[in-house]
Amino acid sequence: MNTGVLTIGLLAAGIALGALLPKAQAADWTQPMTEWGEPDIQGKWPVGHLSGIPLVRDPKYGDRKYLTDEEYAPRLAAAEAQNERYRKEIEENKMGMGHWTEATMPSRRTSFIVKPENGQLPALTEEGRRRKALMRSSWMDIPFDSVKDFDTWDRCITRGLPSSMMPYRYNNGIQIIQSPGYVVIRLEMIHESRIIPTDGRKALPAAIHNWMGSSRGHWEGNTLVVETTHFREGPSSTNVAVIGSPPHNDTPTSTEARMVERFTMQDQNHMLYEVTWDDPVVYKEPYTAELDYLRDPDYGFFEYACHEDNETIRNYINSSRAERAQEAKTETGQQ
Repeated sequence: MNTGVLTIGLLAAGIALGALLPKAQAADWTQPMTEWGEPDIQGKWPVGHLSGIPLVRDPKYGDRKYLTDEEYAPRLAAAEAQNERYRKEIEENKMGMGHWTEATMPSRRTSFIVKPENGQLPALTEEGRRRKALMRSSWMDIPFDSVKDFDTWDRCITRGLPSSMMPYRYNNGIQIIQSPGYVVIRLEMIHESRIIPTDGRKALPAAIHNWMGSSRGHWEGNTLVVETTHFREGPSSTNVAVIGSPPHNDTPTSTEARMVERFTMQDQNHMLYEVTWDDPVVYKEPYTAELDYLRDPDYGFFEYACHEDNETIRNYINSSRAERAQEAKTETGQQ
């Protein structure tokens, strides 16, 4: 099986094809420690290999978290075809649609969401539905007249949480860096860095809210547990940031949202990432997702240029206005 450059990287790391997590923590493996005595989980943990897993489960799988051999075969074939296009463009020194999605590695997971057990996003509250109707995004078929018609990802402010910890088609780099009292999570998409104190300090004052919230971490055995609160109201990128999720970025985030993450290494090259999102203003219940991170020390971060000299939003607005003006002329019989 030829899966291109990703295959080479995984094999170099000692990860067999088709052997992605879920897996139990290796019995003969010892968690490395930092020189100051905390579990060492540092490294590059890009998530591009997870791009073939949907956030929300296809209802036909019911409550099943994993594919059968028969169900896995088409996903494996699709990944092989995608990676072959990627590899061929490298050979030809020509970048095209084969590089629109980074090389992937098929997994048996039916969805990232594992709770609720049906793998679906929870139902919205009445207030959540009201706020949802007010959301705007370039992913919607709407007229564009101002920056208010675009979400925070469109405007290159932030991709938001929890989706910044999940894959998309490109710029999937995640790097963890540690120092005494801190863990830093560096993100390739939108070039953000999450600075997480682990020294037991108090939370921020209640009046302060950030797009990525405010995080505090602590260790439970070898697991890093991070609680994030103090979110700023605005769009959650959950709905567009993960392939296989609902089609529009129209799920709001309230200031009452709370996110709890758990980072647990399974062996030298595998990490189980668990995240629970609880926003009682928007959702009727929390949801939990699981992702199987793989270490790749050779992964190269690329600049996330985003909207290229701040022209894209303006171009959306100008073209939308021009289209509507032309439609109005056509309706009145003008040329």
